[in-house]
Amino acid sequence: MLTKEQVQFYKDNGFIKLENIFTEEEFKEISDEYDDLFARKKSIGLNATWKGKEMKDAANDEEVEVLSIHNLQFHSAVFTRLITNKKLLDALEDIMDTPNILLHHTKAHLKPPSKGSPFLVHQDYHYFPYKKDSMIAAFVNLDDSSPENGGLAIYPGSHKLGPLEDFGEPKSGQPYHYVDPEKYPLSGATPIHAKKGDVIVFSYLLLHGSYLNKSDRVRRMFLIQLMNAEDDPLQEVHKSPGQGMVLRGRNLRRDATLANRHLH
Repeated sequence: MLTKEQVQFYKDNGFIKLENIFTEEEFKEISDEYDDLFARKKSIGLNATWKGKEMKDAANDEEVEVLSIHNLQFHSAVFTRLITNKKLLDALEDIMDTPNILLHHTKAHLKPPSKGSPFLVHQDYHYFPYKKDSMIAAFVNLDDSSPENGGLAIYPGSHKLGPLEDFGEPKSGQPYHYVDPEKYPLSGATPIHAKKGDVIVFSYLLLHGSYLNKSDRVRRMFLIQLMNAEDDPLQEVHKSPGQGMVLRGRNLRRDATLANRHLH
């Protein structure tokens, strides 16, 4: 699926942008179903904005929100087809260098126009650390995205730094994780400009965040977290109901049972 140059780019930078993964029909189905799901669920309260002083500073003390739904494959078969998309898994197999890929979880973040919450620069590692650091994210852009409408920003190559000090929950007491805002400000990150349908794949060690959406455009995304079937969690945290689903290949470990599929 990917060239040697593309795979090397990912190894060097910790991320890669993939284009033309979905057909027009597939993407329309995903986009329409996404909108329908958020319309159906909006009455239950979906705001997942981080709290705390650093977050207030990043939002310029304005009232902001980001709407969030997890495990979308339990809401619609459209998202089950998305996470098992052959073309996407072909690319991920090249990037992860394994034929055996497991699902960790999925989630969607919708940033409304003019008040979409930013996210401080962080590593996903702190939410669900794994022994071999095989965890990656596939970030599907459902809209054209840029800094103006709250797009993604990264520190290229920062995955090579390994796990950094967590300035979130251990220091602030809030259930969020982020790195030193003075050393790694969002303003110092590299913005990602993406077209709708583009998929940004990145290591869970890559420093990343996203901007405040002050535009008149929505920013919708769908994210898949995946890991190598031979990797093990360092902590029993962030359990999702679909975690461990085999998306490609096999889980050949003898302890891969329904009861202890997450245990060492």
